Amino acid sequence: MEVSFDLDICIHVAECLRGEPNVFKLQRRPWVLPDEGDADVVAAVIERCPSGALQYRRFDGGPQESHTSGTTVTPMRDGPLLVVGEIQVTHEDGTVETLPRASLCRCGDSKVKPFCDNSHLTSGFRAPGVKFKIHLSPVRLELDKPMAKALDPRAAS
Repeated sequence: MEVSFDLDICIHVAECLRGEPNVFKLQRRPWVLPDEGDADVVAAVIERCPSGALQYRRFDGGPQESHTSGTTVTPMRDGPLLVVGEIQVTHEDGTVETLPRASLCRCGDSKVKPFCDNSHLTSGFRAPGVKFKIHLSPVRLELDKPMAKALDPRAAS
């Protein structure tokens, strides 16, 4: 299994850190070692990542992430839109990226649009939606403050 991580689009929910502690360890470099866990479990943990920052490719014959039931969009209360499905995102430079999951900005303040960067936490953005459980961790120290990318322990050393 190959796992990729894009810190630029991570919203620091910490599903990875809670899901498989042998695979995802902040104090280690690289911080993700997929061979330290069962491939099905690692895939399930990654699929809980709402931002799409974590993705995987399997080489063991196991299933790849797929979304046969279409694309769903769920507004997160006072936060981003959580999108799951086959998502084509066009970046400012015109490049198109296909993602299985994404957290898209709806407050208008993100510096990495169309993705959420948690700017809604400091801008006072309020909107209805589904309550989403945020887990405090070394990558999300406080509920109401975004983690600066430079301070994230997973940033390249």
